[in-house]
Amino acid sequence: MNTTTKYAATALAAALGVTVLAGCGDDGSGGSGESEGPGSKTVTLVSHDSFNVSDKVLKAFTKETGYKVEILKSGDAGAALNQEILTKGSPRGDVFFGVDNTLLSRALDNGLFTAYEAKGLDTVAADTQTDEKRRVTPVDTGDICVNYDKEYFADKKLAPPKTFDDLLKPAYKNLLVTENAAGSSPGLGFLLGTIAAQGEDGYEAYWKKLKANGVKVVDGWEQAYNEEFSGSAGGKKANADRPLVVSYASSPPVEVLYADPQPKEAPTGVATGTCFRQTEYAGLLTGAKNEAGGKALLDFMISKTFQEDMPLNMFVNPVVKDATLPELFTKFGEKIDTPPTVAPEKITANREQWIQSWQSLVLK
Repeated sequence: MNTTTKYAATALAAALGVTVLAGCGDDGSGGSGESEGPGSKTVTLVSHDSFNVSDKVLKAFTKETGYKVEILKSGDAGAALNQEILTKGSPRGDVFFGVDNTLLSRALDNGLFTAYEAKGLDTVAADTQTDEKRRVTPVDTGDICVNYDKEYFADKKLAPPKTFDDLLKPAYKNLLVTENAAGSSPGLGFLLGTIAAQGEDGYEAYWKKLKANGVKVVDGWEQAYNEEFSGSAGGKKANADRPLVVSYASSPPVEVLYADPQPKEAPTGVATGTCFRQTEYAGLLTGAKNEAGGKALLDFMISKTFQEDMPLNMFVNPVVKDATLPELFTKFGEKIDTPPTVAPEKITANREQWIQSWQSLVLK
């Protein structure tokens, strides 16, 4: 999901000539990442590069608790997690945000987090609370789905695909681009979605057929969406020729928000039967120097103030049940009620084997 945030940041920067990420007075990413100790009034949040929050929301946290947040950004989600594993027991911050359900068990198995039940957890959707020991707190969800270029399908008088099985039809041959499941979060999510939908005994046969139907694989989301996908603003500039791409259910609102002028209808749509649900978590790092500040920050991250700020900053969905979505999401986004997912423990047991199998089937 965080790659959608990168797109949004890039789009806004290009449109306005400014940097969009803001911390409490600055972006918070240039400091040492080390809290000063138990009495410190600074709490350090370690995250992937796509973390974003409104300046006014961070100021609200400071006013409420007395703590100032320092944000230490550490690459994409996988890279950030790897750095924390390398420094476990002597962490670079107090709270880590951005580990999702595809990598959660790896973080838990390495003992990165200290159990803490955040205040307000009873307001969080029960299906996101996968760790009974409360070592992590759910913060947001996002759905990886195939997006389609509405103009292309209208011009061709062809109905866009709706399901994973539709993608195998001859009508969609050579139209889909996806990301490498071995190195891309949405690519891995799409692979897991096919496993959830087709079963562990059926996904390999599915991918053989998808390859035969001309699926194109590129390294990451940025290339797939902004260079290969004909429906995105970047893809149009690049004369892209693939009208189907693996992206997010929140991508259409991004296309609307950063268009000038804003269209009355999103130029892209979502194939709602091709989705995989990601959940992102935050946790108190084991060995955190400022545990009290870290706990206060976790409490705040599931407050309505923070939750309602996320959609237009990180293009994700809140996990708090009574949080209100902005009109941009409700008008242009897709609500995916029951997307397939895979249990974290099953992902742990099979992830590497699934990826290796996928590479053998699709890349060779």
